[in-house]
Amino acid sequence: MNKTETGRLGENAISEYLSARGYRIICRNYRIKGGEIDIIASKDDFIAFVEVKTRRPDSLESGFDAVNQKKRNFIIKTAIDYILKYPSELQPRFDIASVIALNGKVLDINYIKNAYDATGYNF
Repeated sequence: MNKTETGRLGENAISEYLSARGYRIICRNYRIKGGEIDIIASKDDFIAFVEVKTRRPDSLESGFDAVNQKKRNFIIKTAIDYILKYPSELQPRFDIASVIALNGKVLDINYIKNAYDATGYNF
């Protein structure tokens, strides 16, 4: 599998994971110049902006570690754009999903709700 196919595998797995837990998938791969959000989903009072990182079991960097401050800034900027275009009363939340996959099969999913916040940004 190439990088795009591996990423899509992880995103599909997380979309199913969220749907099974009562989330409504609003959008996938929301893009603006300089940013992308893998999954936008809602549940209860929250709109979750989800970054999905898919890794092999032997990867030196975890999916969580890959979402560094620079990546978070791009996600927050993209989330602000989304909310300005599609106003919502829902509370924004930033989640990270780490998927471990090998040979086209998902081996493990780890999900962190509210993994970071947008302190200092004006929603």
